[in-house]
Amino acid sequence: MQIGVIGLGRMGGNIVRRLMRGGHDCVVFDANAAAVQALAKEGAKPADSLADLVAKLDKPRAAWVMLPSGAITEQTVETLGALMDADDAVIDGGNSNFKDDVRRARALAGKSVLYLDAGTSGGVWGLERGYCLMVGGPKPAFDRLEPIFATLAPGTGAIPPSPGRDGHDPRPERGYLHAGPSGAGHFVKMIHNGIEYGMMQAFAEGFDILRNRAAPGLPEDERYDFDLADIAELWRRGSVVTSWLLDLSASALAKDGRLDTFSGHVEDSGEGRWTLEAAIEEAVPADVLSAALYVRFRSRQEHTFAEKMLSAMRFGFGGHVETKG
Repeated sequence: MQIGVIGLGRMGGNIVRRLMRGGHDCVVFDANAAAVQALAKEGAKPADSLADLVAKLDKPRAAWVMLPSGAITEQTVETLGALMDADDAVIDGGNSNFKDDVRRARALAGKSVLYLDAGTSGGVWGLERGYCLMVGGPKPAFDRLEPIFATLAPGTGAIPPSPGRDGHDPRPERGYLHAGPSGAGHFVKMIHNGIEYGMMQAFAEGFDILRNRAAPGLPEDERYDFDLADIAELWRRGSVVTSWLLDLSASALAKDGRLDTFSGHVEDSGEGRWTLEAAIEEAVPADVLSAALYVRFRSRQEHTFAEKMLSAMRFGFGGHVETKG
């Protein structure tokens, strides 16, 4: 298929590369002309503006927006909507608030331009591993664009389906899902990221407790000087806490057991806050997710080893470089 991609940063650029590897034709635009030219050398068709990108797409058009949530995404979607025609599709693959998706879909519907929200997980590893995709929007538009989602997704790989899945939609087994109407994709991704906060915090606190078992204030015969890298490596094999986050933790500790290269200043990308807003709207207790978000706030004032662990995991899956503070 042919698709336009706007936003060629860490994830956007690799999305283009994965699509081209899968035989798709990509027209690309970014405010950074060097990023456009770099992908043009790899086979993408460059565009020098949003209008140029739309002009180079065949009808019915499809454009994937991979930009930070907020004003830049809002302006881009609005501009694309004005340039596109009926049955063209705009896909927001960033981390927008699901309520913004509902509003944008309603606005674009006035021109019969289709809007899909694609929660995208995979970080800087997505080019090789694939991206887990949670898509909201009109089902006919999802079906039409399914070749794009299928190419970006990881595929079944070596992971067998869960027992009892007979009769269920097979697409989640391949790494992509139509979650429901407008906003549903980003809502699922929002909760995914909220859970991620809690899982990361649990690992961070656990390793911090292990590290501090050698503290001089403890009874001498109850002190243990653990090799955290070895423990993380051990847990990767046969343990019930085995996960990609543990893999990233083990890799970071193997390289630097003290994590001196990480600041411990941990940002939050917004989804954790939105997850708690949804929990409040629904009157659902979210003790762990709340605490995990508040730790990130605290980390910007004081840093512990646990927060360096959080920084290490964020760098591992997303290439996030935390600021010193």
